[in-house]
Amino acid sequence: MDRRKRRLGAVLILVLISFFVSLSNSRNTPQIDTNNVQVNSAETANLLKAIDALGQLEIKGRSPKTGYSRDQFGNGWANMGGCDTRNLVLQRDLTDKILDEDNCLVLKGKLQDPYTAQEIDFFRGVQTSQAVQIDHVVALSDAWQKGAQFILPDKRLALANDSLNLLAVDGPANMKKGDGDAATWLPPNKAYRCRYVARQIAVKARYKLWITGAEHDAMSRILTTCPDQRLPLEQPQ
Repeated sequence: MDRRKRRLGAVLILVLISFFVSLSNSRNTPQIDTNNVQVNSAETANLLKAIDALGQLEIKGRSPKTGYSRDQFGNGWANMGGCDTRNLVLQRDLTDKILDEDNCLVLKGKLQDPYTAQEIDFFRGVQTSQAVQIDHVVALSDAWQKGAQFILPDKRLALANDSLNLLAVDGPANMKKGDGDAATWLPPNKAYRCRYVARQIAVKARYKLWITGAEHDAMSRILTTCPDQRLPLEQPQ
């Protein structure tokens, strides 16, 4: 009888230990931080609503553009695994692609342009390549004036080459955008505006950039039409 009581007591102790360990782990479970979109899984990222993440961004005025140049974000496109960022984005965004023998350069393809909702034929060439351009969704000049000048050079290089911040788009539309933010430019394709604004928010959250009051109001106005819009899932390269 004493032996059975001792065994029962040992079992109860193990059960209690397991319970308290489980309770402690649940209390220490990391919370989703909308200021840091570098989450560990796509499932976690998919929980983040753009409108909630917008509320976590700091609102400030623009810093002076003094000191800005494209070279502050690296000298052109970075090389990743033997191919440059521009061609990696073209490979991601174009369909019916034909690549060169090194499987890097995109020679031709088709783009369903998110900014204009038009289909664009892409042909590599001096006179034709600019029909499709790679847009920094958060323009580098805009980023510079909203916090990027205060982050380390390697972070600025990452920002300029992060797939989260890059889209293959209609060249003329990209030229009209320039370095505008959401308060001064939105895609003509209204059906894409929710995803466009969500992508800008995700980029600014990832790199700890701020927004202006006018920019916040423009983003909020768009997201009221799609309150369940999630942030995009791309992870850093």
